[in-house]
Amino acid sequence: MSVGPGRDAIDDVLAQLYGELQPVHWTVGHPWSLGGPDPLEGVSAYPRTDPVPHWHYIGYGMSELGQKEWDDPEISGWGFEFTFRLAGDPGAAQAPIWPAHFLQDLARYVFQSGKWFEPGHTIKANGPLAADRPDSAIKAVGFVTDPELGAIATPNGRVAFLQIVGLTMTEYQAALGGKLLALLDGLAPRLPLFVTDIDRESLVAAPKPQAQWPRWGGGLRGRA
Repeated sequence: MSVGPGRDAIDDVLAQLYGELQPVHWTVGHPWSLGGPDPLEGVSAYPRTDPVPHWHYIGYGMSELGQKEWDDPEISGWGFEFTFRLAGDPGAAQAPIWPAHFLQDLARYVFQSGKWFEPGHTIKANGPLAADRPDSAIKAVGFVTDPELGAIATPNGRVAFLQIVGLTMTEYQAALGGKLLALLDGLAPRLPLFVTDIDRESLVAAPKPQAQWPRWGGGLRGRA
């Protein structure tokens, strides 16, 4: 049964990628569109074994899922939907739920602040992405176009799939100043499909401290 042209368009592109594979799916009882606190109406997670075992999360709600309501006919809603790839066992009975909460938190930030994300943007988290893993070095994220889903045209306008990529703090620092996409391009052979592994160490070395000239107690004086 159709639940709206925007939602159908997202489901169609996912069907092209995953066929009949059924995802784990979470929904909210009282979404933002009905006056609730959650902008995303749902999050799906597909199990994957290639190129590395992981779960592929896709959010529903940053674009217009039902009929067209926003003014810009070329863009659906905010113009994107969040995705995320988490390294893990796709044979597990249940996908970890914390990425769904993280996507919801990012969506809430966009709706409340009016500030959106684009490929190349970065943001620090309040701590490790996985709250139950305080030892994890992944404490920031960057945003890229999902390498498999890209962007699609829907009846409500264009929707890009914006993938969240976990970063260590040294990687985050190296990505500042608009350098994220170049950084990830260089790291791509070690980050297939930009899957986030919360157990990995940084792939960028910490900068060496700069040499400091000794400080003198007084000013320089010449001979009279």
